[in-house]
Amino acid sequence: MERHFEASLRDLKNQLVLMAGHVERAIGNAIEGLKKKDFTLISSVYAIEDTINQESMTLDETCVKLLALHQPLAADLRLLIAIIKMNTDLERMGDLAVNIAHDSEDYLQGTPLKQLVNLPIMCAEVQGMVRESINSFVSKNEKLADEVLQRDDLVDNLKSKIKNDVAEVLKTRPHDVNQGLHLILIARHLERIGDHATNIAEDVIYVISGKDIRHGHVARTK
Repeated sequence: MERHFEASLRDLKNQLVLMAGHVERAIGNAIEGLKKKDFTLISSVYAIEDTINQESMTLDETCVKLLALHQPLAADLRLLIAIIKMNTDLERMGDLAVNIAHDSEDYLQGTPLKQLVNLPIMCAEVQGMVRESINSFVSKNEKLADEVLQRDDLVDNLKSKIKNDVAEVLKTRPHDVNQGLHLILIARHLERIGDHATNIAEDVIYVISGKDIRHGHVARTK
């Protein structure tokens, strides 16, 4: 029975990795479609999100079965609860990728506001946070999880820079305010995805060390 439980936990980790990969691809396709003005690439995000939702439901069902059948205690219970929370964060990232796709489609209907420079950079950073947060969980690497937390500040700064850049352009093109709003919203969606990756990293640290660093309760590791 114990071996079956351990095998099931390994399967859960693999499902999380697969789901995170789909989240990364959804984010990347939305931004790449915006850069290339490729509506087909952008629309692929919706199908990917359907896959993410299905994977999320399957993972939740598996967690519930394991909790009911094995009634884990202590570290194993903490682990399963963390997986359930990570699953929720990944599913919400998929929703935000869809939001990016919608705003990208709307933006491409109008006149380009400015050259896209910081959005692709921000997207790459956010994708890295998603990937590293899951890798830190699979490898039980607290240092890697903490690096995800540190990258959150860079993502926040990029969002602010994009907002300021848009505001500067709109001073001479006030009639394009809707275009500016779409870019600001895309940056906001990316920032929120980064926040969810941060949530996962915090859960990883809790699973590994038992430290609850949410809300600044415990200082981050160095």
